[in-house]
Amino acid sequence: MTQLVTFGEAVLRLSPPPTARLETAEQFDVWTTGAASNVAVAASRLGTDVTWMSKLSDTPLGRRAVATLRGHGLTTDVSWVDADESRQGLTFYEHGTTPRESTTIDDRDRTALETIEPGGLPMDTVQDAEAVFASGESLALSEDVVETTQAVLRAAGGKSVLGLDHRPDLWSSEEARETIAELFPAVDVFVTNTEEAQRVLKQTGKPPEMAHQLANEGDFETVVMTRGEHGALVWHDATIHERDAVETDAVDVTGQHDAFVGAFLGRRLAGDDVGDALAHGVAAAALTRTIHGPVPTIDPAEVEHVIADLEDGSPGGSGGPLR
Repeated sequence: MTQLVTFGEAVLRLSPPPTARLETAEQFDVWTTGAASNVAVAASRLGTDVTWMSKLSDTPLGRRAVATLRGHGLTTDVSWVDADESRQGLTFYEHGTTPRESTTIDDRDRTALETIEPGGLPMDTVQDAEAVFASGESLALSEDVVETTQAVLRAAGGKSVLGLDHRPDLWSSEEARETIAELFPAVDVFVTNTEEAQRVLKQTGKPPEMAHQLANEGDFETVVMTRGEHGALVWHDATIHERDAVETDAVDVTGQHDAFVGAFLGRRLAGDDVGDALAHGVAAAALTRTIHGPVPTIDPAEVEHVIADLEDGSPGGSGGPLR
């Protein structure tokens, strides 16, 4: 039985070297990335049995994406489309440092996932998995993706997990809010970050209050909220658990949220309590911030080392009930 199934699009991200510009760079680094695939990579590298499901164009670029993901130890279950019917999604990313902001350009029209249907996915695998994660990042692509994501969450035999993963360059906050809300009845565990909760879901107050409000509004079993440089928190059984971030020299923050989610879900599936899973998520996010690129190429021994340092005196811990 597969422990974790993730569903969503994987794109190829092309980035110039950290100090170069998109318009002048003569070479690019290439990564296979996406919220669902990154969560799968993080969980797999930390020992979870993971299957990533998607639909891709049968091109050299699509095959490259799958080969890269398999190299991280996870299983891929892909519905292939002829090359003349679709294309591989691309993202161009330029890393910026103050005062220059980072730049993202998405090139994701006519990708294979736009035409996904529930019948094109192995729903028996979804039903048998202990948990299923679907990424809201892909919902902007088409109504077919929305309907299929809803079917995947409803078919989950174990816990159903939805990540908001809003991409403002793909659709508006209003469109995302309406669509995401339609999926709430099928969701056990909801994952977001503080910025998304405020901008997309119109939540107000401090992060613990926002998590509590989301849990009530969506009738979720668990709400997971990352806070960037301020760590993360989890609402579970009317109790808030919090962990401060680990101080790092940040190289690239684009994969830290996915790393946290993959590590947290993996440890929960392994039987850890919320506090221990939260610690693993924070450690995985910290390590990913030190790696160039968006893919969480983390190592279990490194994660345990960071956790050991936390237990030796770094700030963090759990809060009490939120009434």
